Amino acid sequence: MEKNILIVDDSPTARTSISFCLSNAGYTVTEAVDGKDGLEKLDEIKNKGQIVSLIISDINMPRMDGVTFIKEIKKTSFKFVPVLVLTTESQESKKQEGKEAGAAGWLVKPFRPEDLLWIIKKFTRRPHGSKTTT
Repeated sequence: MEKNILIVDDSPTARTSISFCLSNAGYTVTEAVDGKDGLEKLDEIKNKGQIVSLIISDINMPRMDGVTFIKEIKKTSFKFVPVLVLTTESQESKKQEGKEAGAAGWLVKPFRPEDLLWIIKKFTRRPHGSKTTT
């Protein structure tokens, strides 16, 4: 089964490097520029009848920050999709805020591609027959 990952980051450079890493590893990637755009992209994915295996989100973004974005995801049909935070933020208080919002994992930029791919494999592994509904 093809695994679609949504990347939400306001930095074009970050989106490009994450997308390159994931695409080369065989993942399908959808990109969004901030939390609001991320919610719009999730609606588009849902309307196409597709699923999302994982969402990767930055924290510091315009229009809608990552914590608010995660809280909004948890109100949708994507609420069971794991969210990995990939950010420059490393303070324990920020990590706790993300966890309370519903983040499943936290990785600090800059990241090593092998670390990112290991975490993604961990979060996107599902038993046969189970799927995230949209």
